Amino acid sequence: MIRTSVGILRGGTSSEYPLSLKTGAAMMDALPDDTYDARDILIDKTGTWHLHGKPVDATRALAQIDVVLNALHGGVGEDGTVQRILDRAGVPYAGSRALASGLSLNKIRAREVFQKAGLRMPRGMSFNLDNELDTREMAEAIFDTFGPPYMVKPPMEGSAFGIRYIATIIELQGALAEMLDAYGAALVEEYLHGAHATVGVIEHYRGEDVYALPAAHIRIPKGERHVQYSIHERGAAEHQVPSNFTHEEKQMLGDIARAAHRALGLA
Repeated sequence: MIRTSVGILRGGTSSEYPLSLKTGAAMMDALPDDTYDARDILIDKTGTWHLHGKPVDATRALAQIDVVLNALHGGVGEDGTVQRILDRAGVPYAGSRALASGLSLNKIRAREVFQKAGLRMPRGMSFNLDNELDTREMAEAIFDTFGPPYMVKPPMEGSAFGIRYIATIIELQGALAEMLDAYGAALVEEYLHGAHATVGVIEHYRGEDVYALPAAHIRIPKGERHVQYSIHERGAAEHQVPSNFTHEEKQMLGDIARAAHRALGLA
């Protein structure tokens, strides 16, 4: 029996390297050996590709691969970089194309798309190094628009990496300075108290062009205010499925997920 050669891309240059290793390992474990030939393709923290433990260029790593599963978290794995490499190599891959990937990873641009699509979001403001305001003036502008507490977010990280809960305008000024220094941009949103949920979608499933999977309730450790990277890293977040959300809440979450998927042009 001819097996399908599946390249599992994992590792990467982002801060989420450890999570990506776990995701890739889980993918390889899940593929039946009698049907698939899983090949571990590692991208190290410097961006060098590895096959069978040896550094190789991307073209060689992708040779004789039938399809790629992208287990990279954030960075080059989600900003469109790897997608463009795969497109140039002519290797099919699961997931969204380069443009949609980059758009969805960028929280600031994604907010703009969601606003145009009419999706409800927390109030927010974004700043970058080209802004003429200093951090004190930025903090005051935010405070005048919506009061604390706040969520300060890096523009291009996933898995809640770098997100900070800020209670006062004094803390906000310092957080803005740190975020701008580290990333060159910052997104500040109002903190909304409530349950955390995640909804996956599948295209062309069960007779729907975009099918929303049942909403999962993300339960975080007691005392934590929000989902953050350290919780994911130590496996402390519990994804409860089926959730205890009401029927109306589940329907609403599914509608939002489908609308966001379509607005970003994801696949």
